[in-house]
Amino acid sequence: MSSAQHPHASVNNLQTGARVALFGMLVNLIFAAAKILGGLFGHAYVLIADGIESALDVAGSFVIWGGLKFAARPPDETHPYGHGKAEPIAAALVAFGVLAAAAGLAIQSVREILTPHYGPAPFTLWILIVVIVVKEILFRYVNRIGRHVESTAVQTDAWHHRSDALTSAAAFIGISVALIGGSGWQSADDWAALFACAVIAANGIRLLRPAFYEIMDTAPRGKIVRSIRQTARSVPGVIDVEKCRARKMGLDFYVDLHV
Repeated sequence: MSSAQHPHASVNNLQTGARVALFGMLVNLIFAAAKILGGLFGHAYVLIADGIESALDVAGSFVIWGGLKFAARPPDETHPYGHGKAEPIAAALVAFGVLAAAAGLAIQSVREILTPHYGPAPFTLWILIVVIVVKEILFRYVNRIGRHVESTAVQTDAWHHRSDALTSAAAFIGISVALIGGSGWQSADDWAALFACAVIAANGIRLLRPAFYEIMDTAPRGKIVRSIRQTARSVPGVIDVEKCRARKMGLDFYVDLHV
């Protein structure tokens, strides 16, 4: 027995998720360019690191978009249950990319801390203010859609936006300290970049867990199973439900019932 969700509704939800991922991709592309250029001209490595993280978000959003488009394909002879697994696989790939980015940026941050350089320019703070506000709004919007369509990939993309907002906030603090502290505090933004890497890594682990569970067909939480059992018991002629096994496939749940 499959989920009660109509197949057309599932496809529409996947297409909605794909459009959201595409929109996020465009926003990340604009912010990545702004932060990298601002960091180069403003002598702020933390802003460059933040821009690189945004550029990786572009790649991540593209993977999410591709995974959702592939997951929307109808079942065929070789995939009788559909292509829904493409969705958590895309989410897992993005999570691994986030972890790799965190490691690379952390290494470069340490190098910057050990290398003398100019302090950051004040205008870099304005770039970060815009990024923080827009990214937090985008997180709330995309996460709401992800929860509505029950998409692991879309919610992963949403937390990418939250991660970007947090790293930008860390960059804002680091640059502010460097500007206020003056000489001797130029590396404050590099320490902020190192802290941002820890935030990015934590989010990567957080994003990987649900995708991994879904790929491994981990049983959904008790609320869903209880709801299925109650629905099955309400069918005329059904005395009781002996076994109820459920797994998530894309946006649908497939259930094996023994009544």
